[in-house]
Amino acid sequence: MVSSGIAAIDALTGGLPRGCLTEICGPASSGRTTLLVAALAAATRRGECCVVVDASDVLDPQSAAAAGVELTRLLWVRCGESSPQARLEQLLRAADLLLESGGFGLIALDLGDLPPQTARHIPLTTWFRFRRAVEHTPTVLLAVERQSIAGSCSSLLIKLGSLGSQIREQPMDSQFPAPTHAHLLTGLNIKAELVRSTLNRKPAGSAEITFASKTAWAG
Repeated sequence: MVSSGIAAIDALTGGLPRGCLTEICGPASSGRTTLLVAALAAATRRGECCVVVDASDVLDPQSAAAAGVELTRLLWVRCGESSPQARLEQLLRAADLLLESGGFGLIALDLGDLPPQTARHIPLTTWFRFRRAVEHTPTVLLAVERQSIAGSCSSLLIKLGSLGSQIREQPMDSQFPAPTHAHLLTGLNIKAELVRSTLNRKPAGSAEITFASKTAWAG
């Protein structure tokens, strides 16, 4: 088990398991990217090389670097701007090659911005193949999704949700006053639920925790 980069998640799950498939699911603005980037930052700080297979080309390297990801240790596989089905096929081909090659501390398959009906086209046999490929290796395999789709193939399933945003009103400027409706998003309050764990590790307390994520400009 290795740290996810977020203390509250580690307390809930015991960390992320090596040699296993972990699913992180939730709707938009639920903290999926926050957890993904935190895990990448923790892994690269350990000196490990990581991969993000990005189905929708949504990773922001500048934000990742600001969150502590060492970009020199990150391989970013971009699946282009073709149809969702074509991007999914590219992601699966890349995942097969990466798992076969080995040597990565963390491989993340980011399907979070694909339509759920497209992501559900992945056959269960493919997830079984991925699970077998990563077994007995030091690799953490993450699947980031809107909804859980790997079934019993995932050893750990974490469901995320938003409890609301942190908003700050824009300061007034005597020369250029801000509009009365202007507000600045400074963070999110996130709920994480441990839905499934087959690792014989019980959470320290409740199977549900909350944590906060703040924007880079919030300091």
